[in-house]
Amino acid sequence: MPSLNDIRSTFLNYFAKQGHEIVDSSPLVPRNDPTLMFVNSGMVQFKNLFTGVEKRDYQRATTAQKCVRAGGKHNDLDNVGYTARHHTFFEMLGNFSFGNYFKEDAIRFAWELITEEFQIPKEKLYTTVYHTDDEAFNIWKKMGVPEDRIIRIATSDNFWQMGPTGPCGPCTEIFYDHGEHIWGGPPGSPEEDGDRFIEIWNVVFMQNEQFEDGSMKALDMQSIDTGMGLERIGALLQGSHDNYDTDLFKALIEASAHATSTDPYGDQNVHHRVIADHLRSTSFLMADGVMPSNDGRGYVLRRIMRRAMRHAHLLGAKDPVMHQLVPSLVQQMGQAYPELGQAQALIQETLNQEEVKFKQTLDRGLKLLDDELGGLDDGAPLPGAAAFKLYDTFGFPLDLTQDALREKGREVDTDGFDTAMAEQKAKARAAHVGSGDAAEAALWFDIAEDGGTTEFLGYDTETAEGQVLALVKNGDLVDRLEEGAEGWVVVNQTPFYAESGGQVADHGIISRLENRGDVSNVSDVHKFADGKVFAHKVTVGTGAITKGDAVALDVDHVRRKAIRANHSATHLLHEALREALGDHVAQRGSLNASDRLRFDFSHNKALTADEVARVSLDVNAYIRQNTSVETRIMTPDDARGIGAQALFGEKYGDEVRVVSMGRANTGKGLNGDTYSLELCGGTHVKQTGDIGVFVLLGDSASSAGVRRIEALTGEVAFKYIEAEAKRAAAVATALKAQPAEIVDRVKALLDERKALQNEVATLRRELAMAGGAGQDSAPQAKEINGVKFFAQVLSGVSGKDLPPLMDEHKTRLESGAVLLIADTGDKVAVAAGVTDDLKGEHSAVDLVRAAVAALGGKGGGGRPDMAQGGAKDASNADAAIAAAEAVLGG
Repeated sequence: MPSLNDIRSTFLNYFAKQGHEIVDSSPLVPRNDPTLMFVNSGMVQFKNLFTGVEKRDYQRATTAQKCVRAGGKHNDLDNVGYTARHHTFFEMLGNFSFGNYFKEDAIRFAWELITEEFQIPKEKLYTTVYHTDDEAFNIWKKMGVPEDRIIRIATSDNFWQMGPTGPCGPCTEIFYDHGEHIWGGPPGSPEEDGDRFIEIWNVVFMQNEQFEDGSMKALDMQSIDTGMGLERIGALLQGSHDNYDTDLFKALIEASAHATSTDPYGDQNVHHRVIADHLRSTSFLMADGVMPSNDGRGYVLRRIMRRAMRHAHLLGAKDPVMHQLVPSLVQQMGQAYPELGQAQALIQETLNQEEVKFKQTLDRGLKLLDDELGGLDDGAPLPGAAAFKLYDTFGFPLDLTQDALREKGREVDTDGFDTAMAEQKAKARAAHVGSGDAAEAALWFDIAEDGGTTEFLGYDTETAEGQVLALVKNGDLVDRLEEGAEGWVVVNQTPFYAESGGQVADHGIISRLENRGDVSNVSDVHKFADGKVFAHKVTVGTGAITKGDAVALDVDHVRRKAIRANHSATHLLHEALREALGDHVAQRGSLNASDRLRFDFSHNKALTADEVARVSLDVNAYIRQNTSVETRIMTPDDARGIGAQALFGEKYGDEVRVVSMGRANTGKGLNGDTYSLELCGGTHVKQTGDIGVFVLLGDSASSAGVRRIEALTGEVAFKYIEAEAKRAAAVATALKAQPAEIVDRVKALLDERKALQNEVATLRRELAMAGGAGQDSAPQAKEINGVKFFAQVLSGVSGKDLPPLMDEHKTRLESGAVLLIADTGDKVAVAAGVTDDLKGEHSAVDLVRAAVAALGGKGGGGRPDMAQGGAKDASNADAAIAAAEAVLGG
């Protein structure tokens, strides 16, 4: 019986033999497509190829694509665990043609793989076609499928589109008949929603593109997009109609049962199914850089996490469970997806922290839910306001509340929930609008195809000569940019670095060789058309610049030198953090500018002072080592084979640039002695010593699970150190101490200040107990309704002095009540106290609230024996005392 790993390999290898390029799965966060929350199909990474905007060096591709459906149009979250085939995470196997082959070959490949490679009996298969697609119908007949098993479908089930916009077209589907023992009918029949006939493959004939206004146009080339769910075909080949019976899910379900000491099957199976599925989606999302938060993708991740955690709670788990299951997942899927193993420590730590945090509110939230339901009629829906309170106070996503209600046969008033949400504006939603300007993107590809590609010379030189190939102004091609105009200049070769990989673009000048006085200032450089075109953003200073001009290009050398130092220091910093904190550290963003560097990395807590010191010392040690910074060009596989770090979200081609620096016994590099080894297209120093010095300014939170370090290098760092030394000298002079004595001297002064503050506070209390300034003695207690009552208005004391004064007065009274009013000038502090023997008859809270109200304030609270409140005006102090007396019955 083949495993899911075997099935994935068989699929990819079959299409490789048919001339397809095996393309790695893209990350779950779509690149350059804000219309999608997550990648939800195999074709997402090829969208620009289908529309003709982008071209690659292959026309046939095959993938096993990671997908998540848990938000927006494609939202399977509510059904996961309760059905045989719903998942939040799944793998989509697919083969694709970009203007190469079309219907006949696509159908032949599918039929051959299913019936020959997978050896699925032909008599168990049915096919569907779009009702007007006679060509596809006849091809299936040619393949030997009986006409009664080729079903014409007139609905959108056989016309595929990714969303409101994008590529689309008719499709043909292949169904498997599980047999009469399972209820259901063939596609198109009234019983088609049963489990007997299950779709296993969808082949889309990509012919059209859908636009926002609903219009369609034919694509310039006919293409193929197919999708086969690995979990579905796996269940079939392993003899089941339930995806959760496959080898991978069985392993995860058994791991969940072991961690919770429960039965993996029976009544508890649904809980294990939810946990197994959600473990996959949460782990892969975090491996691809998504961290739990309260909005956007991070909130969807947190919703999935909390749903799984609630099901662990229903299994009786007292301690966090999810993080314990990650090793089992890595064992099952880590070979196919190495990023999972690389992020294992981060995934486990994050899951553990999230579950600990959620457990603190879960029990209270569930009790609130039971209390709310207890006050409703049988079968009545939960009010939206109550569901919102669960969300707002206890962190229960709405779908988690719905999940809990489903088990009780109840629903929730979702309209009321939405109203409460809108009224309180409690949640910010990420806006996903627009899909970018396709026309502008096409412009740059047109420039590239017309010979406008740029050769980058900036690794070896900062000056060059070239020819202007194209000029762009306001999104249009022009032949000339006049003096004062702003636009983009494309040259056949350039030393200017274009912003990418965290490194900012170079600045400098472009001048005409014919007249060096005609100068354009370069303020930015971007790469377009998959990096083939370098566009220099210029402001024409004098003269003009014309297409075809021969020009000189000069990079700002001082600025580039500072950028190089910061970028190389970032590499050393990355490795130093991994050494100090663990292998879970991965770059999540960076800025390598001329005046500073910023580095975002995966880590869940602030660095300790010792960790900061270690990282800073390590980076400076490798700077002083002054070893050569070396660059090699190799394949991505060769680079990973020697231990090179690939950066999250970066897209690599057939060859990569590997930058190494520092010498250490790490096992990395060609000789196993390289400290830092990363795939990088940026510019770097020649020797690590060229960085000069590294100053780590601090560590802060960037987002959930991501920390940020900011630092300085080179001349900027030396100026910072000099300024800090001057500040230290000024402080030392003010303290009349040597710079090395500053810390001890400041500590001594703080201790002295604290002692004086305590002494002053003691004197204030003693003065108050004696009656206060200007008084011969403290007022006397009076008896109110059989209770000794002492009241005093004080000046020169603060609100924090009142509790100890209260205790002293209660001790003197032995039995009675006390009211103290402190006038601090800009506000009034009020405190009331009752001795322990009277707490059953009188409450300090009642006394303080009556006094505060008489002073024009509101509220006040505390314990029956001691309460406090505040107001703004002490002029009605006598009325406040009288109000307290009235509470005592006077």
